[in-house]
Amino acid sequence: MVLRLMEEKKPLTKCIMYDTGMEFRCIYDIRSKIESLLKAYGCELVVLKPETDFLVDMLLKPVCKGKENEHYGYEWCGGCTRWRTSDKIRAIQSYLKSLDREYIQYIGIAADEPKRIKEEKNKAYPLVDWGMTEKECLEYCYGKGWYWLENGVELYSVLDRVSCWCCSNKNIRELRNIYHYLPYYWDLLKGLQSRIDRPFHNGKTIFELEEMFAWEDRQMSLMS
Repeated sequence: MVLRLMEEKKPLTKCIMYDTGMEFRCIYDIRSKIESLLKAYGCELVVLKPETDFLVDMLLKPVCKGKENEHYGYEWCGGCTRWRTSDKIRAIQSYLKSLDREYIQYIGIAADEPKRIKEEKNKAYPLVDWGMTEKECLEYCYGKGWYWLENGVELYSVLDRVSCWCCSNKNIRELRNIYHYLPYYWDLLKGLQSRIDRPFHNGKTIFELEEMFAWEDRQMSLMS
C-alpha cells in the first residue's frame, strides 16, 4: 500500500509501525529499507512501542490480581486472547488523537478481506479502492524487489501471514514449516512453551507438535 501510494504521488506524511518486539528479523530489515524512501518522499516513519516489554506481559505481569484466578502473564497471544493486538489498537488511536488535527488514515486491508473493513470517518482503504487482493499485493511487492527473507527463506513461501513469530493464530502448515525451515524461531517457541502451561495449537504444546512433525518425517523417510 505504501509503495503504491508513493508511486501515485498520493499525500503521505506519516507511516505508523507498531513494534511488538516479537517480529521476524526481516520486518526490521524492511523497516530500515523503506525509511529512507519515506524520508525522501517527505514522510515520517513513526514507530510506536508498548509500554511494557512483550515477554514481561506474556510471562510475568500479574493478571486478575487479588482474585481466585490470579496468575502471572497473559501467556500465548492469539485466538480469543489477542492482548498485544488490543495494545496496538490503543497505541495507534492514542497517537492519532494526539495529532489534534484533521487526517485521513490509510489502512492496508486488501480487497479480498471484506470482513475486516469498517466504514468510519477519516479511514481510507486504498488497496480495496484499487481492487488489489492479498495475492496481488504480494506479487506487486515482489515485482518492486521487496522480499521477506530469513536466512534465505522467503517467509511468504512458508507462512500465510508474516505476523509475530510467536502468534498462536498460526495454522498447522505454518508451524510445520517453521519447524522445518526456521529452526531458530522454533527453538524460541520451545523456550516460551517451557514457561507456559497452556498448549500452543489445538490442545498441543510446541513439544507435542515437534514430536508429531518428527514422526511425520520418519514416516516419509520410510516411504521413500
